[in-house]
Amino acid sequence: MIWLRVLAATISVATPISQAFAERALPLANHRAVYDLSLAKASGAKAPAQARGRIAFDFSGSACDGYVQNFRQITELQPSEGAAKLSDMRSATFEGGDGVDFRFKVETKVDNSRTEEVDGKAKKSSETLLSIDLSKPKRARLELTGPMLFPTEHLRKIVASAVAGERLLEARVFDGTGDGEKAFDTLTIIGEPKTEPPQEKAARVNALDNIRRWPVAISYFDLGKKDGQPIYVLSFDLYENGVSRALKLDYGDFVLRGDMTDLVVQPTPACNK
Repeated sequence: MIWLRVLAATISVATPISQAFAERALPLANHRAVYDLSLAKASGAKAPAQARGRIAFDFSGSACDGYVQNFRQITELQPSEGAAKLSDMRSATFEGGDGVDFRFKVETKVDNSRTEEVDGKAKKSSETLLSIDLSKPKRARLELTGPMLFPTEHLRKIVASAVAGERLLEARVFDGTGDGEKAFDTLTIIGEPKTEPPQEKAARVNALDNIRRWPVAISYFDLGKKDGQPIYVLSFDLYENGVSRALKLDYGDFVLRGDMTDLVVQPTPACNK
């Protein structure tokens, strides 16, 4: 999943955040956002000559009821020679509010090829053990070690770190992407709070007025390879309520820019957790 993935010296669970600081953060907003993708930078023989696409993201839930995410990214890459390549990736996940259970389904299609599917569930059976049960692409059961975060739990840790004035957050993250059998080591760098008005009209809405936001960059690494180059880096402006704008997806050979074109913020269910 393209979400929230710059160089770590060591990897551990997320940087500790005091309960007092965590309680100051706003609850994550239920919202739907659309981003138009364009080519921001290209270098190297494998870089496309042109690129365009769209991301649609739908987030709902609470710490009491759990969190549902529906994500779709369509990307068309035009190489310097040959036909354009069109990819369509969809994911649907449910994450328990306590960060223990995670269900995921990911479908990926490239051009007119057969759709590849990943379907499964994961559960933390202890503080350092993650159990994964896959039904697609094949029946499999496996375990991953090390303190692990799921995507929304990771996002909440990033917001809490920003609110607390922290600038670095290290975490091992499992999001069900790829073949559903791997996790990533991540390093998040959080910048100083931004105060200037957002450029996109879609982000200039009452629901984001007076909400703090920070520039964030998340680097994703294969496990145990944090000293090398990241697989990719996702940068964006992160609002305290979890809304993101000004996306930048850095794949090494090329960078995609994501401009918010639509945003609908809905009431967040009350939760006393």
